[in-house]
Amino acid sequence: MNHEGFLPDAETRLTQVRAEIACSGTWSPTTEEAIFGARVAWRNSVRCVGRMFWPSLKVFDARDLSAPGEIFEAIRVHVSWSTNGGDLRPALTLFRPGEPRIRILNAQLILYAGYVRQDGSVLGDPKNIPITRLAQRLGWRGEGTAFDPLPVIIRIGDAPPTLHEFPRSEILEVPIRHPDTDRLDRLGLRWFALPAVSGMALDMGGVQFTAAPSSGVYQGTEIGSVNLGDPRRYNKLATVADALGLDVGRSNPLWRDQAMVELNRAVLHGFAEAGVRIMDHHALSESFEKFRRREGAAGREAHGHWPWLVPPLSSNLAAHWHDPTLKKIILKPGYFYQSVPELDEAASAGCPHAASATEPAC
Repeated sequence: MNHEGFLPDAETRLTQVRAEIACSGTWSPTTEEAIFGARVAWRNSVRCVGRMFWPSLKVFDARDLSAPGEIFEAIRVHVSWSTNGGDLRPALTLFRPGEPRIRILNAQLILYAGYVRQDGSVLGDPKNIPITRLAQRLGWRGEGTAFDPLPVIIRIGDAPPTLHEFPRSEILEVPIRHPDTDRLDRLGLRWFALPAVSGMALDMGGVQFTAAPSSGVYQGTEIGSVNLGDPRRYNKLATVADALGLDVGRSNPLWRDQAMVELNRAVLHGFAEAGVRIMDHHALSESFEKFRRREGAAGREAHGHWPWLVPPLSSNLAAHWHDPTLKKIILKPGYFYQSVPELDEAASAGCPHAASATEPAC
């Protein structure tokens, strides 16, 4: 912090922190320090391609809250502020560290349920089968559609987890619409506007903030290529190809590629038509290169985990695809994955389709 000019009198502050640690075994960042630390943690996130915007992160300091109900109300404030009617703004809400630990068991604040049918097929998102099963064990019942928003599940220490549902009106969802035809529109595909990672811990100055949900802006391919297109997720490429009348015969082995491009076009068009901020993978890759140049000018090296930074569509068109100097070097402050025993139990409950419930940190 000091070498970046954040603390004008670093020695005085370090003396205070050392005294606090000697007395209590830990220390508590000021709100200003917490804001700076959360932003730098985003800057350090090697799996995030959208780090150019790290200085704009809004941090809500909610460390005074402890009850599940009031924690969820703070989450609602976060989602409302960050959604901003579609003009998305990056934000993080910081809940208190220490015991009893606050945990948000969902990988993201907004997720779609995944239901296993009797024949083994999945309705909804196969990735979210474990969290769906946990919610059902706790008494939740969805509408049984392919796009049912899950409740937020909060656990405090060893207390039983509690369910908290957003009013549907508070979740901004975007219909996926193709720019050239309405045949794809009839499939009823949709996605939620706000990506909000909630299962990771913020490690800052040796303090573990086990509940620090953060939200940003989607890269279009996260929805089109991964969430909707991936065979292990919604697996919609064949459906899209059929709707668009693409030749899926042996003479056209690239029909999946065609369907993937058209699905991604529909995602970008749907978001644009709905007035919801999103970035295409070319623009975001270019912004990452700009971020790297800015970091270099500031005397810092920007690190990155290559497989997470290259887009899943036209990957070699991103400049960092070709860069052998990009290194996966983990710095702190940073965001780190946490295990969720309840989801491990749900995933091992006999479902062959169960998958990890974690999302990339961005």
